[in-house]
Amino acid sequence: MRAHPHIPTAFKKELSDWHMWTGRGVVIAFAAFAGMTVVAFTWLADHALAQFFLFQKAYWWGPLLWMPVSTAAIVWLTLRFAPGAAGSGIPQVMASLEPQASGGVRLLYVSVKITIAKILLTTWGLLAGLSIGREGPSVQIAAGVMHHARRWMPKRANISDHSLLIAGGAAGIAAAFNTPLGGVMFAIEELSKKSDQRSNSLVLVAIVVAGLMGVSAYGNASYFGIIRVEGFGSALLFPAILVAVCCGLAGGLFSRLLIVSLSGTSSDWFSRSRRNFPIVFAAGCGLAVATLGVVSSGETFGSGYAHNRAMLENTDHTSSLYVLLKFVATWLSTWAGVPAGVFAPSLAIGGALGNDVAQLTSYANAPTLIALGMAGFLAAVTQAPLTAFIIVMEMVDGHALVLSLMASAMVASGVSRLISAPLYPSLAELQLLRIKKSAELDKGGD
Repeated sequence: MRAHPHIPTAFKKELSDWHMWTGRGVVIAFAAFAGMTVVAFTWLADHALAQFFLFQKAYWWGPLLWMPVSTAAIVWLTLRFAPGAAGSGIPQVMASLEPQASGGVRLLYVSVKITIAKILLTTWGLLAGLSIGREGPSVQIAAGVMHHARRWMPKRANISDHSLLIAGGAAGIAAAFNTPLGGVMFAIEELSKKSDQRSNSLVLVAIVVAGLMGVSAYGNASYFGIIRVEGFGSALLFPAILVAVCCGLAGGLFSRLLIVSLSGTSSDWFSRSRRNFPIVFAAGCGLAVATLGVVSSGETFGSGYAHNRAMLENTDHTSSLYVLLKFVATWLSTWAGVPAGVFAPSLAIGGALGNDVAQLTSYANAPTLIALGMAGFLAAVTQAPLTAFIIVMEMVDGHALVLSLMASAMVASGVSRLISAPLYPSLAELQLLRIKKSAELDKGGD
């Protein structure tokens, strides 16, 4: 049996270590700053997308010119000044946690420069109307802020770079979705893959502080409001299973498609064009996304949040082709190489799938299936079911659906694993391969 600590001695030891307390103070300060940075980024991104929709409403043909030019410009700026900012941001943070990305290599993915570039370039992507999200970028943005805290730490603070990066990434999710529990689970499921990197009090402090920044800006209200569950019972069983399986199949296909497309190893004409002429390829992707948006009367433009909210409030009559068009638009937006995430579009696709199943089965309470679809498709794409169901639960305030959301996420994730490798770990491996190839080239040139 362990002896109890001597209380006066324990207090003296705890309070006398100024290195530890200075380190904790720095972590708390930078966690607050990371949360405020993500809140500011959220505001900027939302206003940029609102400006695009005003433009698109005034000039329906405008996106056919504006979107390809913007996409090409964003990719050129990314390749020229901040190649580490390309893509979602989550794989970059995961790669930066690996031993191969130590020292100066880590700064390619997480730094103040990358944070600023990510904010500006992702905001421009939403101003262009691309089918992208801001949540994945928020992970890299917050991780870059938290990593910078290392410069202000006392040498004996005993806080590792890994802990700061995990805390920053989780804080980014917490502040972006205004879902602190989602941030905790994201740190455990996605970032803390190794036993010596499991979440600790530092991560929890960063998530709480960053979450407080989000709450102070947006309040405690959930993003999509409260889902009214009516007639919950055996009638939900078949439609719910159908939603989960469909989301698993579609999400697994989407994940596999992204991995194959972004790996750049295929020998088809499109992959060769992307490698050899990335700016022209990006412009082509932008034009294709603009065309899909015009064909869908603007439904596929942007992140998809407004579309999801309208479906949940039963004020939107979604086209039966929305799922397919949004799926392709999101894939092309990501394949173009712009700094952008897929969380928000995944929620939109999953919600539309749930809505389609509700119409197909004549289920009375469509919002229930929409929420299950959101959790299911996000879980299938990320293969992080607990993170997905907690994020959706907190976003819709659907606590009566806790078990159903969890079941949908688990089933969809299980189906997805039969089709695709995990998305973010696979893309993180690609980032590490690029580091290895770059190191080999440098050795060969010496």
